[in-house]
Amino acid sequence: MLAADKIQVNKDGTRRGLSNLAVQMIAFGGSIGTGLFLGAGSTIHRTGPSIILVYLVIGIFFFLMMRAIGEMMYADPEQHTFVSFIGKYVNQRLGKFAAWSYWLELILAGMAELTAISTYVKYWFPNVPAPLIQVLFLVILSGVNLAMVSSFGKSETFLSGIKVIAILALIVIGIYLVFSHHENPAGTHASWTNITSGFTMFPNGIHQFIMAFPMAFFAFQGMEFVGITTAETKNPRRVLPKAVNQIIGRILLFYIGSLVIIMAITSWKTLNPNQSPFVQIFNLAGIPGASAVINLVVIAAAMSTLNSAIFSTGRHLYQLAQESGAKEMKPFQRVSKSGIPIVSVLFSAGMMLLAPVISSFNSLGAAFSFIASVSSDIYILVCMLTMVAHWKYRHSKDFRSDGFKMPQYRWSNPLTIAFFIAIFASLFFSSDSLLPAVGAVIWALVFYAVLRRRNVVSIDVEDNSD
Repeated sequence: MLAADKIQVNKDGTRRGLSNLAVQMIAFGGSIGTGLFLGAGSTIHRTGPSIILVYLVIGIFFFLMMRAIGEMMYADPEQHTFVSFIGKYVNQRLGKFAAWSYWLELILAGMAELTAISTYVKYWFPNVPAPLIQVLFLVILSGVNLAMVSSFGKSETFLSGIKVIAILALIVIGIYLVFSHHENPAGTHASWTNITSGFTMFPNGIHQFIMAFPMAFFAFQGMEFVGITTAETKNPRRVLPKAVNQIIGRILLFYIGSLVIIMAITSWKTLNPNQSPFVQIFNLAGIPGASAVINLVVIAAAMSTLNSAIFSTGRHLYQLAQESGAKEMKPFQRVSKSGIPIVSVLFSAGMMLLAPVISSFNSLGAAFSFIASVSSDIYILVCMLTMVAHWKYRHSKDFRSDGFKMPQYRWSNPLTIAFFIAIFASLFFSSDSLLPAVGAVIWALVFYAVLRRRNVVSIDVEDNSD
């Protein structure tokens, strides 16, 4: 009871129950997932050791974006989502486009994680129907999210902790194998020279190197979840700067550290791009049941991302309801006695129930994959608009000269926007990403046009009523 009394309650009834550790683990939960544990082999196969440079560059620009988000959230820690600053400082129509698009993207991401979880669970229980597994996990994690926000923080700390332990285990085992000069079944030895031997910047051509950027970019997606926790974080102006400054270094350590170790243990050319590099390395180390261990870790990773997606979509919908004057949105403003935007969380989780439906009809799978790809591409547009909002904030009356300022924003902000534009443009140069990129542009134009028309119609109605 005493612990609960110490939790600060906001004016809207939500509670500041997240600690610094929980905030950092939420960022881990969003940005370190199956993309690393399963997809790293594919990105290594494209560029070889140059992938380290790709992750480093992307990590730096994500850090700059996080500093921009951190600065705005520090100035106004009452906001439940960083996307709200787009409507506040750019314009309301773009703000609504970003907010609804980002909410949809997170819903689709949650559905994708549900689908992944059922796939991994069937590794042990092949006869259990996938829809049943998905509903079970969604109900469990929704229940966690409907408890006090501190319960969500503890669950995310636990799930993200499993991923951190797995990565640290890989790094420690890898260092041991290198220093013991471990001989692999192929006759090669673990050595740091495996990274530099015969090094070329573009072993498969510059096109493959360029296309590795959007692949790695989406692996960092979710780091911005820090900008969704501020309104429910204890002492946000003390915790936020720490979380932002520490998270990027640790994520780069885990990502780059893992990649370096994987390529040091065995030549990157011998890795199977279709199999988890973690499984391959643990098998080389002679660890029994490596596939089962990594399967368990991947389930935890997918659960962690899904957990964060439920939390984030609920807060986004709650913020949208607060900013909307529509009667239909009023129920989504309801906050439970434990400080949770209960209707928004339940509705968002309910939308993710489409995943079991899609799993029941194989013909829907291709359509879902396409829509998810379009939504992921829209995420890049949201990143751009976030940086534009930060630039506008810096020139607004709300700017705090004593705040948590983005370093050298006059050049770092435009450079970050240019980088996001380059990432989006690169999507048009690959047959795999071309159609989703075109779809993202069409979605943006249609959504903006509809909002603009609705605004004109509402003005006409008001004029006629006069």
